[in-house]
Amino acid sequence: MADNHSGVSRGLWQTLSGKKHWKRLGLFFALIGPGIITSNVDNDAGGITTYSLAGAEYGLALLWTLIPITGVLIIIQEMCARMGVVSGKGLSDLIRERFGVRITFYLMIVLFLANLGNAISNFAGVAASLEIFGVSRYASVPFSAAFVWWLVVKGNYKSVEKVFLYACVFYLSYIVSGFMGKPDWGAIGASFLRPEIRMEAGFLTMAVGLIGTTIAPWMQFYLQSSVVDKGLKAENYQYIRMDVILGSVMVSVVAFFIIMLCAITLFQNGVKIESAKDAAQALAPLAGEYCAWLFAFGLLNASLFAASILPISTAYTICEAFGWESSLNRKFLEAPQFYGLYSLMIFLSAGIILLPDMPLIGIMFYSQVINGAILPVILIFMLVLVNDRRIMGKYVNGRLMNCVSWLTVAVLSVLSLALIVVSLF
Repeated sequence: MADNHSGVSRGLWQTLSGKKHWKRLGLFFALIGPGIITSNVDNDAGGITTYSLAGAEYGLALLWTLIPITGVLIIIQEMCARMGVVSGKGLSDLIRERFGVRITFYLMIVLFLANLGNAISNFAGVAASLEIFGVSRYASVPFSAAFVWWLVVKGNYKSVEKVFLYACVFYLSYIVSGFMGKPDWGAIGASFLRPEIRMEAGFLTMAVGLIGTTIAPWMQFYLQSSVVDKGLKAENYQYIRMDVILGSVMVSVVAFFIIMLCAITLFQNGVKIESAKDAAQALAPLAGEYCAWLFAFGLLNASLFAASILPISTAYTICEAFGWESSLNRKFLEAPQFYGLYSLMIFLSAGIILLPDMPLIGIMFYSQVINGAILPVILIFMLVLVNDRRIMGKYVNGRLMNCVSWLTVAVLSVLSLALIVVSLF
């Protein structure tokens, strides 16, 4: 009788444990979004171009850098997410409260200019990807601008996030196209086991470019703001941390397949490219027409995705800095500054693409230089804030986390300075 009772108890416990497990899993899927979206959108037109160039020019030599880059991205994004769930405020809001209006004002001007350059590059990516399929930029860019504007203005946070999460799925096209290239996995594994460092200006610049395109200043503002806008709290911290880790790994996996595909096709055949569009077109005779189409489709998805997120990030950042209403759950008349800034970024960046003889390469170039210059500054602000017990309470960084974080800031500062010096001189 006792054994029977014990067996019933074990069965009941297993049932309850199973229900608890599924409940936690369901809660995780309900709360994820900000980390995955923020990381994946960083694989924008500029990012895909950088990865394509890294593979086409240096083969598999730079693949190993994705491991430390992923670790640094997780550290930085985790701090932002933690500040968001604990403080309930966006990053620019906390910077204004802690460092004053004057510093915040000048920081917002620089950030707006950098984000505008990035937004222009994404509409350039839309134009380039659809031109591969025979669609003129004078049709594709206005339609794309109208679509991303309508998506955000007519939706709310929940509906917009759902669309963005679906967009993340289409990054699988790069993974599929990578397998279609029939890679030599033994050679790829060896590139990780024997990391290569070349003391050449071009090689080091490309390595810095990979870091710069994966960790951008706007990402920190968007992640923290979206965590707040979604209404996540400190009790949800473990789930948002998993969301951040998953997103950081996903972005690096996509980067891996882009670099690898270009390395085993373009690099091995001595094909030179200048953009992701060139890479897609060059893949057709080397890896097949379907592989080239998947690559071009990935560029279109990434460009549209980023063309939506970057203006939202800018609107979040500036409105929080000046105390204006900033939420996707508000209507246009309830948050006119937020939607006004979003609309300005969309139509200004799209309009610039349609102007003849615009120095698009120069605009994209100097926006990356600005990104490199302000990234260490943003990270220093973040570390001061995340260690302020008045804001974070018991959720401040531990000693080990601070050592790793400050070392990360120091390394990124040196690399960002190197990127600026090499780029300008």
